[in-house]
Amino acid sequence: MGLFAEIKEDFSNAYKNDPALNSGFDFIFNYPGVWAVAWYRIAHRLYKANFKSFARIIMGLNQIVTNIDIHPGAVIGKRVFIDHGVGVVIGQTAVIEEDVVIYQGVTLGGVSLVSGKRHPTVKKGAVIGAGAKILGNITIGEYAKIGANSVVVKAVPDGTTAVGIPAHVIEKGRCKDPFMHNMLPDINKEMFEYLLKRVAILEHILVKDNKEVLDHDLELENIYESFIKAMKN
Repeated sequence: MGLFAEIKEDFSNAYKNDPALNSGFDFIFNYPGVWAVAWYRIAHRLYKANFKSFARIIMGLNQIVTNIDIHPGAVIGKRVFIDHGVGVVIGQTAVIEEDVVIYQGVTLGGVSLVSGKRHPTVKKGAVIGAGAKILGNITIGEYAKIGANSVVVKAVPDGTTAVGIPAHVIEKGRCKDPFMHNMLPDINKEMFEYLLKRVAILEHILVKDNKEVLDHDLELENIYESFIKAMKN
């Protein structure tokens, strides 16, 4: 596929991925992510043709206009959609396959100054939530989902969801719709619920089998409350 055919496909892809896009006027002024990818397509061709300085200038100007930083050496496949886009950073050796959706504030960054592949690979159909940071030479699997503001430093298998800081992989099938980030599991909440249930069980055991210990604990609590009242006075 030629350069302008790819750009045309990127433009038409925006209408498929965002129901809020109603007119060409909206498209021109409110979709910096699409324009950033279009300028990247041109700069990447120049970069591969060894016009690297010119390519960097183009993407530098693009960054000023769109607030999206894409290195022209990155590899971005067909129909990649950057929604809203402000604050997105895509490093030099990042690889993004086709039909990936990226939301605002996402970073595909490196964790090493060693030359070579040091940025993530995002496989086909993945969805990366707003503010997510994917760091290092790791792979995000096909149709995987990264929750908003997650920090991913380990590979994510195909078809799974990763959430949290650092991100933890959730089993397949927890979130059927890749765009419904409000349906992603809250692993911190689930852990607290587990701990509260464990504490309740232990308290029940203490009350049932160790009444003497419980009475002593209550006595200490009364002493503590009296001490706090005395300090306030």
